[in-house]
Amino acid sequence: MMLEFPDFYSLAQKDGSRPTTLAVGSAPGESGVSLLRVRFEGSAHFDGKSQQHVVFFQLSPDMRFECRFAGRALRHMAPPGRLAIAPAGIDVVVDADQCLDAIFVAIDPGRLALAAAEDSALEARIIERMSGYDQALLDLARDLALESAGDYPNGAQFWSEIASGFIDKLIDFHTRPVDSRVRGSLGKDVLARLRDHIMGHLDEPIEVASLASIAGRSPFHFSRVFTRSVGVSPHRYIVYLRLQRAVELVRDGRAGLAQIAACTGFADQSHLSRWVRRVHGVSLTQLAADRKRNSRNLHDQPISPP
Repeated sequence: MMLEFPDFYSLAQKDGSRPTTLAVGSAPGESGVSLLRVRFEGSAHFDGKSQQHVVFFQLSPDMRFECRFAGRALRHMAPPGRLAIAPAGIDVVVDADQCLDAIFVAIDPGRLALAAAEDSALEARIIERMSGYDQALLDLARDLALESAGDYPNGAQFWSEIASGFIDKLIDFHTRPVDSRVRGSLGKDVLARLRDHIMGHLDEPIEVASLASIAGRSPFHFSRVFTRSVGVSPHRYIVYLRLQRAVELVRDGRAGLAQIAACTGFADQSHLSRWVRRVHGVSLTQLAADRKRNSRNLHDQPISPP
């Protein structure tokens, strides 16, 4: 089976063939996370340069690895659950002389940059690790693997929530900040003012020129700096915030779908629905139905005695 996400490593087991694929892919939508779970027989080798950030988890018993990341080398014994983190764009070569059960989680750099910006960690950089341990990330990777292997039994939105949790943990514990004072960067205070302006005018047209004025830059220069700092264009960031608020209102359930579309700046309910399906992998009515089902399940829960 071929991988369903691009620009990944070359993988081979002892006989030179590809390892057995146990789970692969990503649920519909734009979670920015893809997963591969494989089993290597006899020995394991993978190498390449991915355009995505890749987190590798070893699930097998203690085994010896030889790793080379961007010219640095490490030979070590690794217990089950060990992880390695390869930032996008670095050369990776890994060899192991035993059977190996492993999970690879690939994260789109733009999606990570957007999540980092929302967490006030503009332009956060992934920390390269050839060996480490993170139980929370491992648990989330296992959950993603189960969903992928089962053809996403809990739906695209459930996958998206786990994927977002994985990205958030990665930002919290495996990134380093970049000095926002560096020339050509967008400062946290500037992004905060831009976000406040957008959120205060969601139901109105928002021009890039007005955002550039708030940032004190020309529209052309602003768009380049913004995209580099936040991971998406100013226009896509505006849509992101509109959609984020719209989904909150849908889940709240106190307004009609057409009203929600209007008050969050979408042309109409159909326009909002197209963006919901594109980003979250479900229809607008499915989001609303999920809210009603979750609310009903909550009310059906037995009340514990005091």
